[in-house]
Amino acid sequence: MDFNMKKLASDAGIFFTRAVQFTEEKFGQAEKTELDAHFENLLARADSTKNWTEKILRQTEVLLQPNPSARVEELLYEKLDRKAPSRVTNGELLAQYMAEAAGELGPTTPYGKTLIKVAEAEKRLGAAERDFIHTASINFLTPLRNFLEGDWKTISKERRLLQNRRLDLDACKARLKKAKAAEAKATLWNDEVDKAEQELRVAQTEFDRQAEVTRLLLEGISSTHVNHLRCLHEFVESQTTYYAQCYRHMLDLQKQLGRFPGTFVGTTEPASPPLSSTSPTTAAATMPVGPSGAGLAPPGEAALRLEEVSPPASGTRKARVLYDYEAADSSELALLADELITVYSLPGMDPDWLIGERGNKKGKVPVTYLELLS
Repeated sequence: MDFNMKKLASDAGIFFTRAVQFTEEKFGQAEKTELDAHFENLLARADSTKNWTEKILRQTEVLLQPNPSARVEELLYEKLDRKAPSRVTNGELLAQYMAEAAGELGPTTPYGKTLIKVAEAEKRLGAAERDFIHTASINFLTPLRNFLEGDWKTISKERRLLQNRRLDLDACKARLKKAKAAEAKATLWNDEVDKAEQELRVAQTEFDRQAEVTRLLLEGISSTHVNHLRCLHEFVESQTTYYAQCYRHMLDLQKQLGRFPGTFVGTTEPASPPLSSTSPTTAAATMPVGPSGAGLAPPGEAALRLEEVSPPASGTRKARVLYDYEAADSSELALLADELITVYSLPGMDPDWLIGERGNKKGKVPVTYLELLS
């Protein structure tokens, strides 16, 4: 009992001494031990890493789950260490409504058939979104949270200990200074100065030890950056895969709708895609959507027979293919990226299309997939 009371009194005395030292420093009435410039840079770098990691984490959560109520619910399940229930994505919910509407409005009508096809595509988009959210959460969000809830808490704890050791050190310096001043006036015995010097040596040793521990943790921020860089690459890869899947699903849907009798499919405006790509996946994510109409003949006119088509008198041009293109039907010419073909236009053609020739094969090709050469 006496031991506990003495310990509480000692802790209270230390806390009071630190509070006095801190207050006097704020008012410029006490000297303060300054950390070296390299240490201060490490502290600033760590604070910046923590602040930006928090912002990136929060905004990525918003990107993956825009609904704030759903985010709060997922956070509660995570804190309780329980698995959150599976949530239907917006695309999957839209697919469900479209399928139900088709069943009620008539699945054999043009509108009903189109609703069913779009519903199937939206369901695939919803499944792709679910996979993307799951992958991004594991490979990107989890490492960021682990840093903030693990490494950063350890760094913060050691920094607080270092602050306390510095306050103790500066308080000892102040006591020694006062003891020497009193000794000079012959109001204190030499043993008071010796005691103050001994306390200062102990405080200096503890401060140096804590500074080294804190420095090692702060220098570990470089390893954190390397880990976050790897996670960022994985996030970009999963996002690229997701958008490539979305592109393929929508392109398939566009081709299916173009074959439906009585279905209107708008023509996409010509795009200006990048002329190079770093990988097939990236190319898939950035390539333009080709025009989706018949392209050769205006409405009401008979389609032109490809075997009767010949280059116009105005001549032809060479074109380099920017992206792979899969022919939707026999009137189109399939393309492979980087190959050279001969192209020309015919009177009455849709401006988004050209006639392409490769060897003895010919067919319609979308302009947005070509780089016309002079």
